[in-house]
Amino acid sequence: MAIKNIAITRASDDAAEFVSLARANDMHPITLPTIKLVGRGEKIVDEFLLDISEHDPDYTVFMSSKAVSILFDTAKQAKRYDELRLAVANTTVISVGPKTTQMLKSHGIRTNHQPETYSSVGVGEVFTRIHAAGKKAIIPRSGASTPFLKELLEKIGLGVIEVHLYDVCAFQDTTEWNEFRNLFSQKLIDSVIFTSASSVRAFLEIMSRDHKKDTLLAGLGGIFIISIGPFTAAELQRRGITHKMADVHTISGAFEAARQNLS
Repeated sequence: MAIKNIAITRASDDAAEFVSLARANDMHPITLPTIKLVGRGEKIVDEFLLDISEHDPDYTVFMSSKAVSILFDTAKQAKRYDELRLAVANTTVISVGPKTTQMLKSHGIRTNHQPETYSSVGVGEVFTRIHAAGKKAIIPRSGASTPFLKELLEKIGLGVIEVHLYDVCAFQDTTEWNEFRNLFSQKLIDSVIFTSASSVRAFLEIMSRDHKKDTLLAGLGGIFIISIGPFTAAELQRRGITHKMADVHTISGAFEAARQNLS
């Protein structure tokens, strides 16, 4: 029986869990560096600390390990690292996902709450459970983020301050995509896991450099597409791409959805 080829819209450095799962299930993993995070410079630290000073938030919400690393690494460069650590530590910290929690721990920051569901909805569930209406939360995140979380927390009764740390663009050096392109042209890709709405947009931009829209969509139609969560699913739906959303919005959950279909 031919080995199944399964791809994920992540660079190899961020896809260790996926690669391990694929190989353990006798599948061939392909990693696709799809998006590039472009930091907005040292001003993000100034802006974050100014917002902390002016608004005195009760909570800091970190939605990803990337947000943690970009904010704290930039603070080191700006020589405001200790000041940033103290400012964050003086709030109640909510961390989405174990990787984010571990990244915070590496900077000496204790996580107070980690949602069971690793999403904006999970954050909303935490704030509802701890009766945070009337409090304020600061959220350092991507400039490409949707307004969903802010609007959700405002409905719960929180004041929300968002600090945009970085922008997202399509990955430019796509040398690592050569294997995928070759297998895609031969209709030998069995499944692709999309890990964010941004990765959907960037994937289509990158692939459209070599394929016309109709040809690309037709090729994707023969592949079992997995979305890791609802925002990714919404972007795929908007693009007319048939897919299945993982029941559990994690890498392992998305892989399991693919495995069940491919076995």
